[in-house]
Amino acid sequence: MSNILQKICDYKSKELEETKKRCSFKTLEKLISSKLEKREFKEKLLSAQKNKKNFIIGEVKKQSPSAGEIISDYKPEDIAILYERSGVGALSILTENKYFLGNIDHLSLVKKKTNLPILRKDFIIDKYQILESKIYQADCILLILSILSDNQAIEFINYANELKLDCIIEVHDEDELKRAIKLDYPVIGINNRNLKSLEINLNNSINLNQNLTNDYILIAESGIKTSDDIKKFNSTGIYNFLIGESLLKSKDKEKKIGELLLNESYK
Repeated sequence: MSNILQKICDYKSKELEETKKRCSFKTLEKLISSKLEKREFKEKLLSAQKNKKNFIIGEVKKQSPSAGEIISDYKPEDIAILYERSGVGALSILTENKYFLGNIDHLSLVKKKTNLPILRKDFIIDKYQILESKIYQADCILLILSILSDNQAIEFINYANELKLDCIIEVHDEDELKRAIKLDYPVIGINNRNLKSLEINLNNSINLNQNLTNDYILIAESGIKTSDDIKKFNSTGIYNFLIGESLLKSKDKEKKIGELLLNESYK
């Protein structure tokens, strides 16, 4: 595990101890309601890949360890509404509060304001966070294999299934991809960012995708900036993308999204 990941997970572990003191697992369980709406996430990714139609998961975050502050006047609901209007197919909401300045309340806030399925993007190391994700109305969770054992990953996937939450299994290299394939969960995100150096290599998704059969739904994550990047991925059979910084930093987000989706009017 890289130093920054270790720091984040150490902080997350301490934070969870305090959170559980305020609200126990059993207390949190009582908040599960049949009224909690589930929007389809996995099915939309599958449809995009099957129909060879570009699909963007638009990331909503204030800052990151690699980029620093991205947006000073941060209103996640306004970003989400603009994304939906511009053709983004799903949302990724950063909820980690120390390094990304996110907040779990942003999940339910955005859920009320848009019709898009929502991924809770955080550093999930405990079942408590999965239950939390359900209560705060996420539709999908991110499971980062580099911070989980295989047994943890299996336990978390099973629990997410119980709660009717979809998952994205995130990998960064060939060894993690082999582990992901053994888990036999159909949605795999390949991060193009090297977690040790924080450098981007877009070929990472392309190279690792060669090891996957069509049974898997692949999402390319990180560093995607231009329509040429999208075309390059398309040529290798990749149509699902998680995109953050290039959208968030764009002065004309609507135009940028149109270009990345390869909409005719922006070509």
